[in-house]
Amino acid sequence: MGSIQPSRKRGCRISEFLYLGYEALTLENDELSITLLPGKGSDIIRFIFKPLDLDFLWRSEPGLQRLGAVKSPTLASAFLDYYPGGWQEILPNFGDPCIYKGAHLGLHDEVSLLPWSYQILQDSSNCASVRVEVRCVRTPFRLSKTFTLHCGRGLEISEHLWNESAEEMDCSWGHHPAFGAPFLSERCRVFVPQCEVMTQKEYVSPNSRIAPKQDCEWPNVRGKDGNILDLSRIPEIGAHSHDMAYLHQFHEGWYVLFNEDRNVGFALSWDPKIFKYLWFWQVYGGWSGYPWYGMSYNVGLEPCTSSPNSLADAVEAGTQIKLGPGQTIETSLCAEVVLKLDDFFETRTMPTDKPSRIKPHS
Repeated sequence: MGSIQPSRKRGCRISEFLYLGYEALTLENDELSITLLPGKGSDIIRFIFKPLDLDFLWRSEPGLQRLGAVKSPTLASAFLDYYPGGWQEILPNFGDPCIYKGAHLGLHDEVSLLPWSYQILQDSSNCASVRVEVRCVRTPFRLSKTFTLHCGRGLEISEHLWNESAEEMDCSWGHHPAFGAPFLSERCRVFVPQCEVMTQKEYVSPNSRIAPKQDCEWPNVRGKDGNILDLSRIPEIGAHSHDMAYLHQFHEGWYVLFNEDRNVGFALSWDPKIFKYLWFWQVYGGWSGYPWYGMSYNVGLEPCTSSPNSLADAVEAGTQIKLGPGQTIETSLCAEVVLKLDDFFETRTMPTDKPSRIKPHS
């Protein structure tokens, strides 16, 4: 496919092109430019706020590899070998490698590593909308989602997940957006509704700063040194730390990551009846060894159906999503730019007036 550019230079529009061998699309309105890769997991690799020329998303090093350039030796390394940063969809295994019903599933496997088909639904000055779809290889799930941009609004994402098999299936499902500099800095704060935060049962990083085995009220947790840490405040890269925490017990599903120097933030809203957990991945210069060797400074704020660390662990803990034969889940999310926190807090709503639901497949 060659580059197909829109004829309009204002309003909503869609561009189609190849990027490092992957099918790619850019959806735009007057304020946002959002690039996604149907050819690789439907990843969102850029989420740019045009008035500030600011990309909220983290771009990893060495970044996205050209299609076919890497031959990952194991399932465990495949996600990281091809991980460009940005925002991934994860299904059916959110987390560490595991075995489920005889299927070997790698880190954040499967849909994040598969090519998705796409169809442009609308490309007008008032609306840019595209549907993408994928069928898993090792599990019988099919996932469809529609990205929509209207003028003056954020990115709306509506999703359908099917179990196409004749037996009940489990999954851990979620979204994996990661944020980095220049947006991310020690002047950023995380705002969420009232919730609780769990820490890891054991250390997963030699550079963890958070004490394990806690379940307490957000945002304060106990550090390894005995001091209280406020997780809502982002430290500088000199913290040299790497941690994971799990936020849960939400009555509303939303967060804002806000930069108080730049007076701009990124907000994501979702249905907490589906995505009951928010994984908070914190890398403040402390990821040692492969693949970033202490060079990365990023956070992930990741709505997920399940906890803890893999589909197998979620099944053991009873936090997985179950779909009967032919059943489907429908749900929606919304990502937007926040310039005034008070306005966001006063007007926040669910991303759609349609509630999430599980229903028989028709």
